[in-house]
Amino acid sequence: MAVDLELVLAVDVSGSVDEEEAALQRQGYVAAIADPEIIRAIRSGILGRIAVTYFEWAGDGWQIPVVDWTLIDSAAAARAFSKKLSHASVGSGPWTSISQAIDFSAALFGTNNFDGTRRIIDVSGDGPNNTGGLVVAARDAAVARRITINGLPIINDRFNISRAPMPNLDLYYRKCVIGGPGAFIVVAHGFRSFAKAIRRKLILEIAGIMPRAPPTETPVPGYAQAVGQAVGQAVGNTPLQRWVPPCDEGERRFRGIIDDE
Repeated sequence: MAVDLELVLAVDVSGSVDEEEAALQRQGYVAAIADPEIIRAIRSGILGRIAVTYFEWAGDGWQIPVVDWTLIDSAAAARAFSKKLSHASVGSGPWTSISQAIDFSAALFGTNNFDGTRRIIDVSGDGPNNTGGLVVAARDAAVARRITINGLPIINDRFNISRAPMPNLDLYYRKCVIGGPGAFIVVAHGFRSFAKAIRRKLILEIAGIMPRAPPTETPVPGYAQAVGQAVGQAVGNTPLQRWVPPCDEGERRFRGIIDDE
């Protein structure tokens, strides 16, 4: 069946996401998919229908399907998807493999009977890739198949015993995770603002709109010795400059944890 969009929702439930945060994240998706504005965006498409699937991921080999491919072409269909999602248990796994989440997502497009005008992987997470292969290789392979990858980095400053939060995660997602025609990120500043962020992101994805990058900062290639250190302060109309993490920053941190044990 032809649809305007085939959309894979790939959701991080790695160890850095605690039980409360995982619940907030899940509730955000449940509310967003059944939101009247989302439904209007779906119905406003050329065909007026999209296909969506949802799975959760963590580290190497940890990908759990939650809701299979579903046609959403009405408010009733959207509510049914949300209800199924709300009733499913929330998983949790060790480490963070964005690369395998992308590989798993790309393979899902071959498991349905839909033919989308666009194919999008929507990756949300609160940390960098640290296992399961380099994220750039997975990203490039998906893009070569004409799949767009969008990102929803969650800026989570809560202390985690296994790692410190990575500064400038949004810039990491821009440089290393997203790709393909019209790729973009929407940033969630903590899990409590996740519902608002995912609602906005889904509207943009369904409508095929790419938001402009924030005008208040300018990414700078390279990486400071003090990770994420600002190299300039905003003065008047002069933007704040921030360092862009390297795409193997998560792997570097992972090796540091293993070496310390």
